[in-house]
Amino acid sequence: MDYAIKTEISDTDAVEYRFPEQKTMYGGKQIMAGDTIYLFASENEGGSGLFARGVVVEAVQVPKKANIARQTPRVSLKVRRNALASRPLGRRELTRHKEWNDEKPETELNFKFYRQATNKVVGLSDTAAAFLDGFF
Repeated sequence: MDYAIKTEISDTDAVEYRFPEQKTMYGGKQIMAGDTIYLFASENEGGSGLFARGVVVEAVQVPKKANIARQTPRVSLKVRRNALASRPLGRRELTRHKEWNDEKPETELNFKFYRQATNKVVGLSDTAAAFLDGFF
């Protein structure tokens, strides 16, 4: 499975990234070293959406904290960028895809990233991953 992360990324020119204690949803907690990951600079923090693809160098599950009933699984990642996006893809391009059952990759990405706009790591369908590959 391929993955995507939407989070604050201040230096989109870097070659390596560290993402400590990232929330995981929609299968994101299964991420491991060697997996492909698409990097989205969060618009909530001034980013512009998809900007790169990379490979996960390290993935460490964050232990749950004691005495807290409901916790979203978290993971700390180290990612090496291997390609830059050739065209934009972000909230502006995806939010018009709101027909949740249409099975389009754009709708999957809109649902996973912008329906609940928190930053997170998500698992992707093969269709969504192939769609994202078209941006490189």
